[in-house]
Amino acid sequence: MSRRSAGLLLYRRPPTGVEVLLVHPGGPYWRRQDAGAWSVPKGEYGPQESPEAAARREMMEETGLVVGTPLLPLGTIRQKGGKEVTAFATEGDFDPATLVSNSFEMEWPPRSGHTVSFPEVDQARWFPLAEARIRLLPAQVPFLHRLEQALYR
Repeated sequence: MSRRSAGLLLYRRPPTGVEVLLVHPGGPYWRRQDAGAWSVPKGEYGPQESPEAAARREMMEETGLVVGTPLLPLGTIRQKGGKEVTAFATEGDFDPATLVSNSFEMEWPPRSGHTVSFPEVDQARWFPLAEARIRLLPAQVPFLHRLEQALYR
């Protein structure tokens, strides 16, 4: 069975146009990467959890934001590594300065025998849709198109 993730694309509508909240992965491998490195807040889920519940949980774990509003389904994509990602969207607001992320541990530097803890997400930021297309992992860009279609029907 392929790995499955679910995520939540938060959007807002300031006078300048729609903006989406993206997160940047923490850890040493992502430290200097920007374009094509940002993501919808997301994470894996198992057979006992629905994609919608997982998306809400992951948003809370990666940002500290609890979302109780209705979700708009954005469908499923397959990332380069084969993982299926199902995303939802909801309108809301979030102050990136209040970001609270869970963490993970890994050996760093490699083969050093030292285990270091890193935040799963090291930053969150609002992006206009045009800039989000550049910053977002390429496989997730269709979620932006689907959000636009839903908002401008």
